Amino acid sequence: MLAVQPDKSIMNVYNFQKDQLALKIVLPEKLTAIAVDSRGNYCAGGTSQGRIYLWEIPSGIMYNAWDAHYRQINVLRFSHDGAALIAGSEDSGMSVWSVSRLMDDDLQNELPTAYCTFTDHTLPVTDIVCGVGSFPSCWILTASIDHSVKLWDLASKSQLSTFQFPKPISCLAWDPTERLFFAASPDGSIHQVNLFRQREDKFGHATMEAVGGAGANDIIRINDEDPQAAKRRLISAGDAVTTMTISLTGSLLLAGTAGGLVHTYDIASHQLLRTLAAHKGLAIAHLATMLRPPDLVGHISLTLCAAGPGTERESIPVRPVVPFQRMRDPKTREVHEVAMLLPVRDEMQAFVHYSRAELLQDHAFFVQPEGSDKAATGVSLQSRVAELEGEVAKLREQLGKAKGINDVMWDTVVQRLVAEAKDKEKGQDKKTSDGDVEMEENMRRRKRGRT
Repeated sequence: MLAVQPDKSIMNVYNFQKDQLALKIVLPEKLTAIAVDSRGNYCAGGTSQGRIYLWEIPSGIMYNAWDAHYRQINVLRFSHDGAALIAGSEDSGMSVWSVSRLMDDDLQNELPTAYCTFTDHTLPVTDIVCGVGSFPSCWILTASIDHSVKLWDLASKSQLSTFQFPKPISCLAWDPTERLFFAASPDGSIHQVNLFRQREDKFGHATMEAVGGAGANDIIRINDEDPQAAKRRLISAGDAVTTMTISLTGSLLLAGTAGGLVHTYDIASHQLLRTLAAHKGLAIAHLATMLRPPDLVGHISLTLCAAGPGTERESIPVRPVVPFQRMRDPKTREVHEVAMLLPVRDEMQAFVHYSRAELLQDHAFFVQPEGSDKAATGVSLQSRVAELEGEVAKLREQLGKAKGINDVMWDTVVQRLVAEAKDKEKGQDKKTSDGDVEMEENMRRRKRGRT
């Protein structure tokens, strides 16, 4: 865990295996906002002068430092895949930066250029929430003191909708499925905004449709809704809400207040389930939910047995954290080495491994026809192909025999017809010659009679 002191240029590093401070890092200047990507590789920090720093956590190298805004950085967020860094400032602007371009060695001597910049808010930005998806195919929500929450599409670099509230918005919480979000005000009111609504189609059937998405002119005013419906979607925390988050299952809402209380609400019923008062009197600055690390419980060993005085506790290696550089050094970037934790391959992981032979065997089992017996389960695709090829060879052989018979029949019929035609021609020639002889004899007889 990384924690920044607001009144000093110092960052404190903690881990779950010890209660004491693990490392104290001296920063170039005081930071007003920090963010770490989901993999824990990079850390970004913003200052009151609008400057942003980008460090690599395992090596401590400063990859970039640039003036991103004119006034103080209020919030920094990485996208879920860590490919983009989003910053919100007191100058009412919001900028999106590509992490790969910020780390490019060829662009170190140039002023970083933002992927896009949004300036539609009229007052300082207070909170930013990134939606699910890889950059830039994701949406983001931004809150501001100007009583509005805006929905943006990074792929098209455009504004989708504006939600107008009766009070300034201090923090946001977005459902993992992006069905709804919560917007909290300094007066302790938490508004639930559904991104879907029910209506009737032309046939009178109830259907669901998305809310918003019509562009920059699409303004949805929370006050203009049904008062009863708005009241059902309103939660009163009783104190100024400073931070919120939603559980991993999407069923619980956690709200931290300026009085140090952490309220847990059921999202479906808005019922208060539990209140944590461990920090009473101190404002809650940040809330996050996570899967419990195995080394978080100190009095239980990792072998799931009670840790006695003679029991040796299994130790889990801690991710390396090196003091951050206070200025950029090109030589260190070229020769630096990053320490990595490689997973240990044990018997359980070997058992879980799924080989290609097992995959083919399971595939043959599931694609078999219905009603086949156990013997047919062993028939592979290769045997089936060989069987089909044998059938094709037999058909070709039978086709050849049929073609030979056809040729013999054709030749026989043709020869017979030709022979009959020749016989007819011979008969006609014989008749013609006999007629000519008879005519000559008749002519001779006539001449003799005259004489």
